[in-house]
Amino acid sequence: MSTKEEVLEKLKECIEELDEDLAEEAAHEAVELNIDPIEAISFGLGAGMQTQSDLFDEGEAFVPQLVVAAEIFESAINIITANLSEEDKSSSSLGKILICTVESDIHDIGKNIVKTMLSASGFEVYDMGRDVSTVAVVEKAKELGVDIIAGAALMTTTMPAQRDIINLLKEEGIRDQFKCIFGGAPVSQEWVDSIGADAYAENAAEAVTKAKELMAAIRAGA
Repeated sequence: MSTKEEVLEKLKECIEELDEDLAEEAAHEAVELNIDPIEAISFGLGAGMQTQSDLFDEGEAFVPQLVVAAEIFESAINIITANLSEEDKSSSSLGKILICTVESDIHDIGKNIVKTMLSASGFEVYDMGRDVSTVAVVEKAKELGVDIIAGAALMTTTMPAQRDIINLLKEEGIRDQFKCIFGGAPVSQEWVDSIGADAYAENAAEAVTKAKELMAAIRAGA
């Protein structure tokens, strides 16, 4: 029988090596050993996904590998959480995130990579797609009760839609109910600060880091 440390290492390795069989084996072992799902995600699968993310940022891995890694991650998570109640599954999630490419912007490759990374890191991610109206974003965020709204703008002409999301939340008196994180090629820290958003992410790996920081702030009541 493997030890907990060995199982966590296997969970990490199955993502790094894109090994579906190893993922299934390690996930079942995690269940047998009663390893906490959050621990299995954070120190096992999530650690492996971080490796893939680093390789992607360094140009050593590409989108197809990230997609395969995310699929293996999902199948392992399904095994690990199979016996949990919906409430327990929700508590093993790092948080709920609504993601979209903002109004009038039809680009979605970058957004899809961020979505994959967030999902693979243990977040529940609701993807609204591209060219999503500001009103639709806010309505869906309220309906789903998400923690974080993430919006990508890939053109300077669509960046104002990120500000519109913030302004609509303020108009409805619910700005403090959601953390907002924005990114995209033309977007900068200065822009995000100027519109009053909570975080800026330059790339997919940073989006995961910032999302975790925002969730820590939410849980601390900040």
